[in-house]
Amino acid sequence: PAILYGRIWQYQKTGIAAQRVNMEGNVFMEQWNEYLEALASKEPTPGGGSAAAVYGAIGTALGEMVGNLTSGKKKFAIYEEDVQKILARLGGARMDFIRLEKADEQAFQPLSEVYRMKAEEKEERMEECLKAAAKVPMEVMERAVSVMDDIEFLALHGSRLAVSDAGVGIQGIRSALLGAVMSVYINTKMMKDREYAEEMNSQAELLIRKGTEQADRIYGIVLKAVRG
Repeated sequence: PAILYGRIWQYQKTGIAAQRVNMEGNVFMEQWNEYLEALASKEPTPGGGSAAAVYGAIGTALGEMVGNLTSGKKKFAIYEEDVQKILARLGGARMDFIRLEKADEQAFQPLSEVYRMKAEEKEERMEECLKAAAKVPMEVMERAVSVMDDIEFLALHGSRLAVSDAGVGIQGIRSALLGAVMSVYINTKMMKDREYAEEMNSQAELLIRKGTEQADRIYGIVLKAVRG
């Protein structure tokens, strides 16, 4: 958000145009702060699952930034076709993360209602809601891992002026992965269907191993590039 806000000011003009840019920037920050205020509140949603999806969206957007700063440059013409495909994939992933942020809140709502039910009414409905609530963060994890190849390509072959943004981006995506797994585990822990729960846990563990290894490798690539 601070980067976007900074870009709004970067293109500001004088007079009326400057006032409009200022207003747009303020509105953006007010909207973003509304989300943060809700996140900080004692309300059950949005929570960690929602935040994990937001991390993914921000990290992916930074990957797009690197792609957009690479595209059309003569120096990187050999990669133009690859970069265009990457931009299309990352744009789709960013929209998926935004969808999943809302889906996480929606999946938790029925579960929070079940907690208030009488014990005899709770069991069957609880299991159904736990499975639904675990499914969304699992999708966040899958989506996080799915974009890492593209971020790695950009870290290696994208604009050197924006390579640091690839590093920040991959950390956001890594946070999405490791944050979302918390929501998977807290739900699978309470499931009566242990076979289903352990299957989900195993899938999550595989994603964590693959994703953290790749994310750390990408971050190492970026560190080497920025430090020289």
